[in-house]
Amino acid sequence: MGAFRSPVYQVLAVPVEKVVANNYNPNVVAPPEMKLLELSIWEDGYTMPCVCYHVKEKDVYEIVDGFHRYMVMKTSRRIYERERGLLPVTVIDKDISERMASTIRHNRARGTHSVELMSGIVSELVKSGMSDAWISRNIGMSKDELLRLKQISGLAELFADKEFSKSEDWTEED
Repeated sequence: MGAFRSPVYQVLAVPVEKVVANNYNPNVVAPPEMKLLELSIWEDGYTMPCVCYHVKEKDVYEIVDGFHRYMVMKTSRRIYERERGLLPVTVIDKDISERMASTIRHNRARGTHSVELMSGIVSELVKSGMSDAWISRNIGMSKDELLRLKQISGLAELFADKEFSKSEDWTEED
């Protein structure tokens, strides 16, 4: 048996029309996070390929991990056009039960964000002069979530020059 070679060393550019969803992924992404994923792919490009299984009989690539990155390509015209309709894909060759287990491992391994670490990031962004609207837009937070993280951090300087009542005229460009 030859030496194992990880699939990531063999990324393929597959026409998105040849990629199909699986019927077992339990992962759900809320609309604000999908919007953030689209922004992330627009700003940074595809930095992680989708993981697929090649169904040779149909010559399609069934997603094991990366459904939401795939959906961004399918729903964002600007990304589809920039990427020329090509989705970065790695291929694993496993039976259906192993693919299902792989999907769950990928989903669960991503973890969740620590509130403490996120409030530290917000603190640093505020200290570096980024506006609340910039922070909200670029890291995908609602103004209420941003306010809660500022409160959790307990740093008075995060509230410098801010009014403490809700403003009805706050816009995304503030």
